[in-house]
Amino acid sequence: MRHAVIMAGGSGTRLWPLSRAERPKQLLDIISDGAAGGPGGGAHSLLAEAFTRLEAVLPAEHIWVCTAARYGEQVRAALPRLHPDRLVLEPVARDTANAVGLTAALVADVDPDAELAVVSADHVIRPVERFAGTLRTAYDALAARPRSLVTLGIRPTSPATGFGYVRRGGPTEVPGVAEAAAFVEKPDRATAEGYLASGEYLWNSGMFVWRARTVLDALADHLPESAEGLARIVAAPAGAQRTAVLAEVFPTLPKISVDYAVLEPAAREPGRVLVADLDVDWLDVGSWPALAQTLETVGGNAVRGLAVTLDAAGNIVFSDDPEHLVALVGVRDSVVVHTADVTMVCPVGEAERVKQLLAEVEAAHGGRFG
Repeated sequence: MRHAVIMAGGSGTRLWPLSRAERPKQLLDIISDGAAGGPGGGAHSLLAEAFTRLEAVLPAEHIWVCTAARYGEQVRAALPRLHPDRLVLEPVARDTANAVGLTAALVADVDPDAELAVVSADHVIRPVERFAGTLRTAYDALAARPRSLVTLGIRPTSPATGFGYVRRGGPTEVPGVAEAAAFVEKPDRATAEGYLASGEYLWNSGMFVWRARTVLDALADHLPESAEGLARIVAAPAGAQRTAVLAEVFPTLPKISVDYAVLEPAAREPGRVLVADLDVDWLDVGSWPALAQTLETVGGNAVRGLAVTLDAAGNIVFSDDPEHLVALVGVRDSVVVHTADVTMVCPVGEAERVKQLLAEVEAAHGGRFG
């Protein structure tokens, strides 16, 4: 049967001070209930949006969420339709190979023939219907080639240098799916422009579809220490015993990404990795400029919360306090974020350095503001 897991364990440090260690960006109600970029009657979280998006393809009982144990109760509260035994809690972070591997092991334990999509909680994808159609196509490709790993590739709309790319190879028996000829890390501007002009390259979304057993077999071949540890965890009876073994074993697993542990070895086998063409409006909400694309535009500024501007434009203004007014005069191209205990201001062009700023804050004040 078809299953999917939402990977929701990230900390979202580039959206500090809104995103915090104990309440990361995927759990914050920051996405407008209206159309992307427009006003709505309220807001919801990236995680809730990801869950609803998957419900266009799968029943709720086939949707899993993998997150850090400390976020468990918040995830349950945010996703009332999530079945209790579909929540996978990592006691510590051991990178994506182990997060995906743990979920694959638990899914395979209840459904040995499971086909498993791995998606992120960081994305805004519109329209949902087009995403759903491509995800179904990726599952169809897996049915045609059971040992394959299918990645979802986004049709690029600009020569972005912040994304990885995948080059399409020859077509497969499933329309809309090609063999993946090459994966390329973040290119320079000139290279990215060439990729866009060629029409052969897609943005690598970081979303995949494969059989749960395929992931576990790949880990057994290339990361046996993780494979053995995960097998030991799942061998324990579900409940308190499994939780105890998880707490003992999982922290000892080697930290490595799923790209290095699974995708890179598979990509060396011709025709093993496929790419499904996903033609959607896609936004990876990983920074303040990215989040700004989901906010209401007021007087040339992206705004959420109570704000007044005078002769100010190109700013990103965010306040989570409905009683606090943010007032700007003569300000250009700046990020202004107000929370109960932190006010952060930086040029939009320096927004990628917020993660570095947080490190400085933690060095000066410990975890008080992190």
